[in-house]
Amino acid sequence: MAKIINVKGRQVFDSRGNPTVEAEVFLDNNISATAISPSGASTGAFEAHELRDQDINIFLGKSVTKAVENINKKIKSSLIGLDPNDQSKIDKVLLDLDGSENKKNLGANATLAVSLANSKSAALSVKKPLYKNLGKSFSLPSPLMNIINGGAHADNDLNIQEFMIRPDSAKNFMDAVEKCFLVIKNLKDLLRSNKMLTNVGDEGGFAPSINTNEEALEFIVKAIEKSKLMPGKDIVICLDVAANELMNKEGQYSIESNNFTTVENVVNYYKKLVSKYPIKSIEDPFSEEDWMSWKKITAEIGQNVQIVGDDLFVTNSKRLNKGIDNKSANCILVKPNQIGTLSETLEVVTMAKKANFNTIISHRSGDTEDTFIADLAVATESSQIKTGSLARSERVAKYNRLLRIEEELGNQVKMAKI
Repeated sequence: MAKIINVKGRQVFDSRGNPTVEAEVFLDNNISATAISPSGASTGAFEAHELRDQDINIFLGKSVTKAVENINKKIKSSLIGLDPNDQSKIDKVLLDLDGSENKKNLGANATLAVSLANSKSAALSVKKPLYKNLGKSFSLPSPLMNIINGGAHADNDLNIQEFMIRPDSAKNFMDAVEKCFLVIKNLKDLLRSNKMLTNVGDEGGFAPSINTNEEALEFIVKAIEKSKLMPGKDIVICLDVAANELMNKEGQYSIESNNFTTVENVVNYYKKLVSKYPIKSIEDPFSEEDWMSWKKITAEIGQNVQIVGDDLFVTNSKRLNKGIDNKSANCILVKPNQIGTLSETLEVVTMAKKANFNTIISHRSGDTEDTFIADLAVATESSQIKTGSLARSERVAKYNRLLRIEEELGNQVKMAKI
């Protein structure tokens, strides 16, 4: 039985060029594995704590040497001698060592990197692919590809943060990627022909100077049709509103324009968009504490539209449990760094599935070359994965990993049900 002989933390960099935490776990059988914590830009208030040094003279306060030191001293000494295959015990040690509700002492960026690196080392030690060591039955998720950016992810006038496509008629993952590829290439041509910029944002989607949500949606529908695909059948549209950024102190929202309006008007606006465009998923339509508005939108359109809680749930079982009881959504976005350990992430996925919620495994806007979430999506049979556009290597790395898994599974492969 393998044993942990060393744990090492180091400062590396994410896709935005900001410092982040990498952990490496060493076993007594000459095996080691690394994992890197990603970082978000649009973050919920209830996410686990990302520990940064806050020294403005070093990397403008963004360095993570304290989190790295926590790995190299406190975490290392507590994990030496333990069996890496006992993931729940490893994660319990991390939780007990931190001792806080939100990982504020060690930093969730430190605990997650160690937790995921340990899981990788355990899989290597038993000579299994990561996804096979994490799960017992497998399916390939449908990609939610970000193709137009707005909100906190772009310097344009779009209030909605992400316009995504999902290839619902895909026969397999390669087919899913090809369908998205066609739409992206045709969207690029359409934007260029309209004298718009086609540079990409943090997650690989285009960030053109578009003024309204409807204009963005029209471009996407035209790109789908230009690809000889059927909107609403072959390709559906998915939105991430990120409404936390769009609410004022009076509880009103500026989803449609810069003018704030009532929840009732916002609900009607979503209903209008859903009736006019092939929209099948809306993430964070309201803010993280506006539970009643979430319940209202789920009751009104949740039969036909996926209502996705990200900032609402922050991959936290307590908040998810409240959402299940309140019928506040029908899907959860799962981001391991929002909670800080693999075991807690898996607990949330299990809880969601028992409640018949869809699960979407997700990247962060400041991501890395680490492909752990691809294996996680397959192992948990999550219906979807959100890992950006078909651009920027930290995003494409996840798609390439999923294609390798599809090839490896061969005849056993299947796409997850949405």
